[in-house]
Amino acid sequence: MIPILILLSALVVVGLACYIPWAIGRRRNPQSAVVNEPPEGCCGQHQICERDSLLSAVSATKGEIEYFADEELDRFAGRDAEGYNDEEIEEFRDVLLTLQPDEIAPWGRSIQLRGISLPTPVRDELLLLVADLRDHP
Repeated sequence: MIPILILLSALVVVGLACYIPWAIGRRRNPQSAVVNEPPEGCCGQHQICERDSLLSAVSATKGEIEYFADEELDRFAGRDAEGYNDEEIEEFRDVLLTLQPDEIAPWGRSIQLRGISLPTPVRDELLLLVADLRDHP
């Protein structure tokens, strides 16, 4: 019975030793206790906001279409995002991967202005790259 009490006492001491510094640090820096909230004006659905932000950036431009040596992609205008085969997806991916970092978001806007739906995997990669560039300019 005594070994069990010693074990329980040791667990309580270790638990307190771990909890007290955390509680003190939280009291000193209350911002660390705050859950990351979405930026003001964000709906909380970040991927959708990222998609919409590319579209809203289009409305900020004069509607001029800029090409990135990708005129051959115009043949995909009006096609459904799920209707691409692997070879066509790689064609989009090749263009995306050859862009300079400052050309990625403008390329996405250009694609949208041209009425081209990106293949879903390439669209997801584009959104990740744009978000990463916004976080780490």
